Amino acid sequence: MNISIIIPLLNEDESLTELHSWIVRVMQEQNYSYEILFIDDGSTDSSWDVVKNLSTKDPNVKGMRFLRNYGKSQALHAGFARAQGDVIITMDADLQDSPDEIPELYNMVTSGGYDLVSGWKKKRYDSVVAKNLPSKLFNWAARRTSGVHLHDFNCGLKAYKNAVVKNVEVSGEMHRYIPVLAKNAGFAKIGEKVVIHQARKYGTSKFGMNRFVNGFLDLITIWFLSKFGKRPMHLFGAMGVVMFLIGMFSAAYIGFLKLYKLYHHEKTILVTDNPWFYIALTTMVIGTQLFLAGFLGEIILRTKNNEERYKISETL
Repeated sequence: MNISIIIPLLNEDESLTELHSWIVRVMQEQNYSYEILFIDDGSTDSSWDVVKNLSTKDPNVKGMRFLRNYGKSQALHAGFARAQGDVIITMDADLQDSPDEIPELYNMVTSGGYDLVSGWKKKRYDSVVAKNLPSKLFNWAARRTSGVHLHDFNCGLKAYKNAVVKNVEVSGEMHRYIPVLAKNAGFAKIGEKVVIHQARKYGTSKFGMNRFVNGFLDLITIWFLSKFGKRPMHLFGAMGVVMFLIGMFSAAYIGFLKLYKLYHHEKTILVTDNPWFYIALTTMVIGTQLFLAGFLGEIILRTKNNEERYKISETL
């Protein structure tokens, strides 16, 4: 099979039929073998009924429905696990991503040798203050932190080699950072393509300003996991040892100074009246806690079990 198209959706019943017809037209013009996977992330409108109706008419349409809303990352994870195509295309269900971009994305992966190609919505039709400016700041921080030089990390229109989606673990709200996860997994050839961004035709956006706050927090998580996810003791243990040594040398300084003054019959103060005493005590306690945090992290890493992150109520 040439292409698997994964479409996470939440309350997009008005756009699904039009999106399906658009995709089918493009697929037939290019003579691709394909499948369309609609992942219903707990919609409360008639989206699932539309998907079921499409699947009865078109054998290329498949679907999966979550019991409740688990988030876009979980929807992509479910779609990646089921996708069979040589190239995986992800796109949003709101008609802001154009299926006409699919052939070029497919060619960039198959002929251009890219592991992953991310869309870049160079010209956007979103609010400048609410979305465009925060998005630019977010993408700048992501580039600086991750070392992946993309202009638009959050674009839902992306193309992947099958091997990429089978080897990246998308959890939490990490869908924004799949290119970073792919790079960390060893897929180094990551490209970018300018894509058309269309104004929303139906409904309203399901993402608010809080996605940027969550995005920055997830960026820190990605950085930490990529550096120390497999060896937490290297970070916490090192910090703990440094803090403990600061405390130990401070305590040694206090003791030496006290003994020196007593030996020379100089006026001295109680150890507990010396501010260095509290510095030594605090840093030694913090150092011990950090070292234990690294030790516990190593234990958890070696004993953790993979938990089911979402519940599926129905599959087509």
